Amino acid sequence: MNSGTPSTAGTGGLPPQSHPTLEQIREAARRLSGSVQKTPVWRWRTGIIDACFGGGTEVWLKLELFQTTGTFKLRGALNCMTALDSQARRCGVVAVSAGNHAIAVAYTARLVGTSATVVMPQSASPARIASCRDLGATVILVPDVHAAFDRCRQIEREESRTLIHPFESPLTVEGTATVGLEFMEQVPRLEAVVVPVGGGGLCAGIAAAVKQIDPSCAVYGVEPFGADAMYRSFQSGKPEKLDRVDTVADSLGAPYALPYTFGVCRRFVDEMVRVSDDDLCRSMYHLFRDAKLVAEPAAAAATAALLGPLRQRLAGKRAGLIVCGSNIDSIRYSQLLERGRALVSP
Repeated sequence: MNSGTPSTAGTGGLPPQSHPTLEQIREAARRLSGSVQKTPVWRWRTGIIDACFGGGTEVWLKLELFQTTGTFKLRGALNCMTALDSQARRCGVVAVSAGNHAIAVAYTARLVGTSATVVMPQSASPARIASCRDLGATVILVPDVHAAFDRCRQIEREESRTLIHPFESPLTVEGTATVGLEFMEQVPRLEAVVVPVGGGGLCAGIAAAVKQIDPSCAVYGVEPFGADAMYRSFQSGKPEKLDRVDTVADSLGAPYALPYTFGVCRRFVDEMVRVSDDDLCRSMYHLFRDAKLVAEPAAAAATAALLGPLRQRLAGKRAGLIVCGSNIDSIRYSQLLERGRALVSP
């Protein structure tokens, strides 16, 4: 690599094929072994699940909120970091994120011995900003997510840092695919898997793993109505951009879909569905009440889809839900949990 030229290890350059193969996913799992947690699964039998479905439906939660750094993001970020050559590590990395990806990049940069600059919207959780700084990252705050992506690209050009993209990278998708690989091993014969969607990196990876292991297993992606770029892209047949993002699930607030992750999702995801912010808050409350889980809004998206637009299709099925993260400060969590409780209570 020439001096002054940014590495493209984590930027989502053209892949050798249009999706990660099962062998590449298994190799990623071997590469990440020992550095990421094999997160547990739990069968949800009580409360709202029993009330809505009785005993004929199996609901399994993949508890990726117990992952190191609090979300699945560690898997993709570390898979990208391990691909950096010595010069790229000397130059450092840059990332854009509302928080979870930024935390994962800060953590993995320290792990591999490089520096990280993370660009975050000013509305990002103070707890997430503090976590990035505590991990040694330089944090730059900008007005909104669109400005964050612009500033990130500027830093990439001017400082020759490698962009570790939050979703648009074959290496990121390989890393997130290990969630699906684990889930299929932990709960055999799943008939459906429901995945939260922001930029689509998690959904693309999980869907690629699930469908190559068992093509008959349905994969559903779920977005908030206020951040539905992938849903709109499925409708139009091409990656779409949002004019604005407006949802309590800031972790799902990607402003647009991009070609690689859109292509992988289109190949392997059966359907995209949408849920409201009220649905997310209700589901946060159900997860807290029934499973004692502190789930951020994004982590409640799969539950919201199960209890909403997918309820009839998943009734009587063996379904898996991805609970993707728990990075939320106590004040914000309490506010959203109370909103959910009020919506559930008569």
